Amino acid sequence: MNVAITGASGFLGHALSERLRASGHDVTGISLRTQPPPEFSAGCQAVVNLAGEPVAQRWTVAARERISNSRIQGTRSLVAALRKHPPQVLVSASAVGYYGSRGDEILTEDSPPAHDFLGQLALAWEQEALTAQHFGVRVVTTRIGVVLGRGGGALAQMLSPFRLGVGGRLGTGKQWMSWIALDDLVSLLEFAIEDAALSGPVNAVAPNPVTNAVFTRELGAALHRPAILPVPAFALKLLFGEMSQILLEGQRAIPQAALRAGFRFRFAELGEALRAALAPNGSSKS
Repeated sequence: MNVAITGASGFLGHALSERLRASGHDVTGISLRTQPPPEFSAGCQAVVNLAGEPVAQRWTVAARERISNSRIQGTRSLVAALRKHPPQVLVSASAVGYYGSRGDEILTEDSPPAHDFLGQLALAWEQEALTAQHFGVRVVTTRIGVVLGRGGGALAQMLSPFRLGVGGRLGTGKQWMSWIALDDLVSLLEFAIEDAALSGPVNAVAPNPVTNAVFTRELGAALHRPAILPVPAFALKLLFGEMSQILLEGQRAIPQAALRAGFRFRFAELGEALRAALAPNGSSKS
């Protein structure tokens, strides 16, 4: 199968490209910094859209505009370019931030979006991708949680304070974290490409979300470091402004659609996923 990927040089895109090539697929990286030419999808059976400005930054007016445009306008441009040569499937990234902060509520793909910045951003992002359905493309929107893998993503940012012995829960620690091992996320994206019966939103998260307090305790244990120094909420708000809601609020999402479709997670438990991601040989690396 010929697969085109936007964001192919990123943390996730690189891992997915390696996995697909190992599985015998031909992979082409596509940039959304310019309007993709309509010819790029000629001969492509699948397109995976992973491009987007990082959300983990202070949300100034300019940053909000960059974040929104990279996802909404970028996906709109991509879908427009697909119209001439429609692929069989478009797998487009989204985020569990779609749901906003819902406390202990268990969130499935049928749960409604939040009305905050991230919720409405994810909603608009998905809607742009879904317009490809109008010309016969199967569309899967993957609502991705916290990705755990070597060499990048959220885990790389967490390691330094823990290795220095100053890691700890964020705020109350009661907020839920919907996480997924990089190996499982790459497998799920490949599954979404290949399973013709799967379409619509898919929570790309492991079956067992945990609270931030549990997550920090498990990470400390995996690193053989204490996790006893909490970071107060006010400090995070001073550092990151409104963006701190990503750290202080969370989602208890479960992968209902993936499980119903028959996808099997290699890392369903957090401790196992962290140990694999932190192993010297990088056993969770795709």
